[in-house]
Amino acid sequence: MLKDLKERGFYKQSTHPEELEKLLNEEKICCYIGFDPTADSMHVGHLVPLMGLAHMQRAGHRIIALMGGGTAMIGDPSGKTEMRQMLTEDQLESNILGISPQLERFLDFSEQDLIVNNSEWLRELNYIDFLRDIGRHFSVNRMLSFETYKVRLDSGLSFLEFNYQLLQAYDFLELNRRYNCTLQMGGDDQWANIISGTDLIRRVERKDAFGLTYPLLTTSSGKKMGKTEKGALWLDSKRTSAYDYFQYWVNTEDTDVEKFLALFTFLPMDEVRQLGQLKGANIREAKQKLAFETTAIIHGKEIAHQVQEAAQSLFSGATISNKSNVPSTIISEVEFFGGLDIFEIFLQTELCKSKGEARRLLAQGGVYVNEVRIDNPSYCLGETDLQNGEILLRVGKKRYHRLIIKN
Repeated sequence: MLKDLKERGFYKQSTHPEELEKLLNEEKICCYIGFDPTADSMHVGHLVPLMGLAHMQRAGHRIIALMGGGTAMIGDPSGKTEMRQMLTEDQLESNILGISPQLERFLDFSEQDLIVNNSEWLRELNYIDFLRDIGRHFSVNRMLSFETYKVRLDSGLSFLEFNYQLLQAYDFLELNRRYNCTLQMGGDDQWANIISGTDLIRRVERKDAFGLTYPLLTTSSGKKMGKTEKGALWLDSKRTSAYDYFQYWVNTEDTDVEKFLALFTFLPMDEVRQLGQLKGANIREAKQKLAFETTAIIHGKEIAHQVQEAAQSLFSGATISNKSNVPSTIISEVEFFGGLDIFEIFLQTELCKSKGEARRLLAQGGVYVNEVRIDNPSYCLGETDLQNGEILLRVGKKRYHRLIIKN
């Protein structure tokens, strides 16, 4: 199992690696990953832990997806330069309702494999008992030596956030007691929190416990994964359309294709390596495969086929049999016939972040209406642009948007 995780790119470091490898080779264990519900949707940054947990389940290990309904009320300072926004209990519950169906795209939950909310035990903690039973096992000097806290000392670290590591360690202890969970996994920025949990279990329960981290991914050019012109790439189609999601993966840098196929699809590694060896124009085949497989996991195979057809049709100039998955904006006839200048509509449809950006793109020849390049900065959309009640907008070579006019 550990060899498979390393081969696919899911391994950065672990506690007691030889012991862990022996354990995974000899028996089925229980492992978990925690997800703090800070939004009502997950994004591409969550894909590595989700896929890592899915591979463990497919290998026969018991998995737990831990919802941080309790810890998210404090906020993890890891990787943050300032304190996170405080969320109410109602907001967190709403976020968990939004996230849970997304988890089920990757993981099969049953009596054995679970979604658990840590508010179940953290909300009932007695502060004095917690300090006496758990806090005494933590050294403040050691905690301050971790990078998580060191980078925050100058900008300010609240006592509230300082407690986060204790609570995450306590989560691991509680899951170990309830479900015999012996492995916590997470991103490498969680290393300090994870090893605090393994140490706590070894001290309190006198039992072996392990931690494993995944690499924090960037693209080959150094960009953060999942960042687009519109912001984060969400797994919820209401936030990021299936079409935009598909296009993100089609636009993967050539040097990242094999790595992303290994991480973000369930394709066998032999096929991944074969696709990764494609060069030149043939690499498009690998990118299409990557985009289809990743989109199918999140949105289903039927939607993946539809957006693939829509993308290919738009680029080839063919008729699209199903336009529903191309990003679209609906405006009223009153607004449309009242006069919409080209910069305003590209701002409204979020094809551009500002009118200034739209002006620059137009000057560079990158603004199109119904596949006709627009050069006139005073251009206003009108009735002659309508095609069956719609207008097709484009920025650059690949970013399309449907403008739908309705009564």
